Amino acid sequence: MTAPETLVVMGALGEARFVGGAVRNALLGVPVVDVDIAVPMPPEEALARLRAKNIKVVETGLDHGTVTAIAGTHAFEVTSLRRDVQTDGRHATVAFTDDWAEDAARRDFTINALYATADGEIFDYATGVEDLIAGRVRFMGDARARIAEDYLRVLRLFRFHAWYGKGEINAEGLRAAALAKDKLKSLSAERIAKELLRLLEAAHPVPVLRVMAATGILSLLLPGALQLVRLEKLAQLEAENRFPGDAVLRLAALLPDGASAAQAAADALRLSNASRGRLGNALGGEKVGAQISASEARRLLYRIGAASFKDKVMLQWAGAPQSTAGAWRMLLEMADNWQRPRFVLTGRDVMQAGIPQGPDVGRLLAQVEDWWVEGDFAASESALRDRLKMAVDQARA
Repeated sequence: MTAPETLVVMGALGEARFVGGAVRNALLGVPVVDVDIAVPMPPEEALARLRAKNIKVVETGLDHGTVTAIAGTHAFEVTSLRRDVQTDGRHATVAFTDDWAEDAARRDFTINALYATADGEIFDYATGVEDLIAGRVRFMGDARARIAEDYLRVLRLFRFHAWYGKGEINAEGLRAAALAKDKLKSLSAERIAKELLRLLEAAHPVPVLRVMAATGILSLLLPGALQLVRLEKLAQLEAENRFPGDAVLRLAALLPDGASAAQAAADALRLSNASRGRLGNALGGEKVGAQISASEARRLLYRIGAASFKDKVMLQWAGAPQSTAGAWRMLLEMADNWQRPRFVLTGRDVMQAGIPQGPDVGRLLAQVEDWWVEGDFAASESALRDRLKMAVDQARA
């Protein structure tokens, strides 16, 4: 918030204030990632002021009053003060205003309705600072009204409490969220997934997830018998070993074992192909035991890769006795230091050995590769070629 690029943008806009997460995090003394700026002018005027100072601007959401200013390597969302004209729980029609209190009133939580000038003066139009210090996540005004404006706020209540709340979830907000839970069906799976994954990144997500389960909200998002105990242990292991909270791995820990559970969750949340594949690899296929031999570990590392191997190790460790901790750490270290051996034969080698192009080429190549892997990658290139010749002879016989 004090970077030269930030001050250039703030100066170009004139009467501008930081808003929301940047102010909240700065007050808490935690890193500020995204810097959002609010201005008491229409977006066209904000555009003109930025361009007048030769600041690059992208018209990212002009109808809703938002433009993105790019200065140096930083991007800043600049949004005109707004009031809601009409909402349906998913979309809002807005009108622009120059009233800061009116803009604050349409925001979700008191701790997000905080504004600050470039020199650090705080503007709090509710009880945001007080709630932030006390760890209270409260809706601005009437909780039911705020949720009716955007049903995603049902999940945001839980996500923000996981990150910033202390003690029990605000009772009024929880009642309003429980009453509106069926409205989550009207939201896109992508929006739901984004909130759920951000919740899972919190240091201690399980207490909040237990409340979500008790209200029936969690079962609307993720069907099946969820493993909250395993997730809690995984989060503890990550903290003890100074691993970052990994949302996709934590989702895997929460789900039942098996590829079908992974696929069902990925479908329900419309996860990316990368996250879908990672869930399937973590929950399906061969498991990793604490007493796996070094050669077995190398074979599995070759087959599934170091990243998937480490996911499996973490999931199994989360369900294992404390006495096995040393073995799991050794397996993680092995994966970090492992270098994948190169299988030197190709399909061309098979065809040069007399097999015409076709499915037999891949089949024989895989057969020789399996033999090499089962032998712990010890066979030399000449031994591999001898094995290929043997396989070709057998195929012709």
